[in-house]
Amino acid sequence: MFDALTDKFNNALKKLSGRGRISEANVRQAMGEVRNALLEADVHYEVVKHFCEDVTEKAVGQEVLDSLRPGEQMIKIVHDELAELMGPVDTHVMYVQPPPTVIMMCGLQGSGKTTTCGKLAAYLKQRGKSAMLAACDLQRPAAVEQLRVLVDQVNTEASGGGQCFFHGEPDRCAEYGKAVGVAVKVARNALKEARRQKADVLILDTAGRLHINDELMGELRRVDQALHPHQVYLVIDAMTGQDAVNSAKAFNEQLELDGVILAKTDSDTRGGAALSVKAVTGKPIKFVGTGEKLDGLEEFHPQRMAGRILGMGDVVSLVEKAQQQVSEEEAAKLQEKMAKGKMTMDDFLKQLRMIRRMGSMKSLLGMIPGLGAQLKDLDLDDAELNRTEAMIHSMTPAERADIDLLNNARRRRISKGSGTSPQDISQLTKGFQMVSNMTQQMSNMSGLQRMRAMNSLGKQDLAAMGSGKNTLKQKQRSKRKRKDRKRKSR
Repeated sequence: MFDALTDKFNNALKKLSGRGRISEANVRQAMGEVRNALLEADVHYEVVKHFCEDVTEKAVGQEVLDSLRPGEQMIKIVHDELAELMGPVDTHVMYVQPPPTVIMMCGLQGSGKTTTCGKLAAYLKQRGKSAMLAACDLQRPAAVEQLRVLVDQVNTEASGGGQCFFHGEPDRCAEYGKAVGVAVKVARNALKEARRQKADVLILDTAGRLHINDELMGELRRVDQALHPHQVYLVIDAMTGQDAVNSAKAFNEQLELDGVILAKTDSDTRGGAALSVKAVTGKPIKFVGTGEKLDGLEEFHPQRMAGRILGMGDVVSLVEKAQQQVSEEEAAKLQEKMAKGKMTMDDFLKQLRMIRRMGSMKSLLGMIPGLGAQLKDLDLDDAELNRTEAMIHSMTPAERADIDLLNNARRRRISKGSGTSPQDISQLTKGFQMVSNMTQQMSNMSGLQRMRAMNSLGKQDLAAMGSGKNTLKQKQRSKRKRKDRKRKSR
């Protein structure tokens, strides 16, 4: 989401990092570039103005101008101010006794509200809470069915010990504008059902609306007055920029919002909504949507987001994602195998699947400090992972346990089974052996030595990762040229 903004921030602050001493003029020039970058990212003008004034005021103080490393001090000030702008951290979901906790979800049409309801239910299930999704969007008949399908997916696909229930009354649906007022009765029935099912949380999926539509906004107020929800969340589309902030302001005037959920942050949006919404509405960002799958909902942490914007990565979030996918026991077993150099292709396949569940390769590698800038121009296609899985699946159990069994005949058989070439199989086995050897060596290293080793590996291999498709095309082109030369020689 912040790729363009990160580049411009880095360019502006890099000019200060290379100086032994900086003057007030240097600071003001850099902040002028930061100001333009924020405005281009569609951040609210007043927010940009106050942010730049606050940073400049702190930066021109003696602490920075007299510092031995003024560039680093400047980056720290910008980081802290960004975190302050988007903060504080408030991802707590309040649970009441006796249950259920009632959460009302509202938002504009097409903001991703119904999908976010499903993601929130999956988030709660992962934490051992049972949730009921109530289809109170009766303006769009498909929304009731969509929510029912999402509940089925949460129960079958999402991890955790909780359970997800569904309440819907499709017979009450009508064409847009004619089902106004019915949502209150459906919400009340859902609350009774949630109590009967002993659900911990009741999530109300209300109808999407325009903030200028007084009739539908009135329905939201009636639901609010009838059920007195404990939390009211507004789902806004990060792709709409400042307009999302204006919508949040209008909703907050009609309802007392408790927080904002920022959807579609994995898109190529410029990020203006994330940097503006807290300052304009005073309401914290609770969660961010990071993908289309049910696990694509993350708690919002301003400090971590500020680190991503400045290209510092986000190791904490990366570790949390990994912990959600693998238990400590599994990690200990794998570490023991790697230390002994006994990692097999089956282990490699498990790790590959775990990584895929965590998100796209580019987003994961972007969380590693120092790699963000290197990934900017690389084409990391996740479809390449499908080819890798196909190659491993085409091996026999014995071959996956010991890749030294792979002779030329076996490589040809595996390549035919996976729709690849023998050269691709060779490349996979070489890469696997390199990783296996390196992890065995790293098992005896200190934490600092491991970081240096991983960084050097990344610098060597990132370009190769991004050019996998071109390499295959070059191989095919070379093969055709060899065939042509053979024909001519005859």
